[in-house]
Amino acid sequence: MKNVEEFLCGVHSMGIAGHLRPDGDAVGTVMALYLYVKEYHPEIEVDAYLDHPRPVFGHIDRIREVRMTEPEPDKVYDLFVTCDVSARDRLSVGAGLFARARRTVCIDHHVSNTGFADINHIRGDISSCSEVLYGLMDQEKVTRPIATAIYTGMIHDTGVFQYGSTTPETMRIAAKLMETGFPFNRIIDDSFYRKTYIQNQVMGRVLAESIMLMDCKVIAGYLRRKDMIFYGVTGQDMEGIVNQLRLTEGIEVAIFTYELETQRYKVSLRSNGRVDVSVVASYFGGGGHERAAGCDLSGTAYDVINNLTAQIALQLPEAEA
Repeated sequence: MKNVEEFLCGVHSMGIAGHLRPDGDAVGTVMALYLYVKEYHPEIEVDAYLDHPRPVFGHIDRIREVRMTEPEPDKVYDLFVTCDVSARDRLSVGAGLFARARRTVCIDHHVSNTGFADINHIRGDISSCSEVLYGLMDQEKVTRPIATAIYTGMIHDTGVFQYGSTTPETMRIAAKLMETGFPFNRIIDDSFYRKTYIQNQVMGRVLAESIMLMDCKVIAGYLRRKDMIFYGVTGQDMEGIVNQLRLTEGIEVAIFTYELETQRYKVSLRSNGRVDVSVVASYFGGGGHERAAGCDLSGTAYDVINNLTAQIALQLPEAEA
């Protein structure tokens, strides 16, 4: 596939969706495609579906039009497109719509994605799904609102262009997007650095109670459900904690996990290069990238950490668990 116009031809109705607990790349890609269709194909009835995107994405145009629940069960789209979804079971809002759609398209950049749609455009060599989508658009049609959404996705999946997946082409695209004039510095501040007082307290607690493992090559932090209730926070308030853990001197892998419900934990993994954390996450039914991945695990916090370190040890044989 060379251009989004290839799958838009002849379409009268269309749905677009991202993955469970959408990050910046999922939100950015879904919204960029949604804005493109709204701008250049007013004849298409298009809906965007996202699982409660965080308020930090409020700068993206028309984000309030996103649907967070599926419509009536007999709704059938001519076309349904998934963005940044590595496997069909990673779909949240929109899973039923995908199953009923007359034609489906998957746009993604996860190397673990084997292709689950009628048309699959998967580029595992590209830093973000937003960058993949940009490559399918006519550059002259990328308006400031579309550029804002794509840039948001790119900075989230590259860690503001710090991760190894960032290429010279990634930077050239970012520069081209910036030429449209959106406030890139404010987007970065709001996305990564600006925290509420409570978010700072939670991060401080996790850092203070974190533990070093495997000859100080792994650091793990966790937050139990009762603590989340005490602070009045949700998973949306945990952004940035695992990356701060990763920056600890001497660390190869950072683990951050918080309790979704009794003895069921959401796990985020970050690597500084030696360990491919996507392999670890995939072992437990999750996925991601070489340096950033995640999964869900059951058990106590210590069970979860012990199970993860056992798999990490396979890639760090010299470090004692």
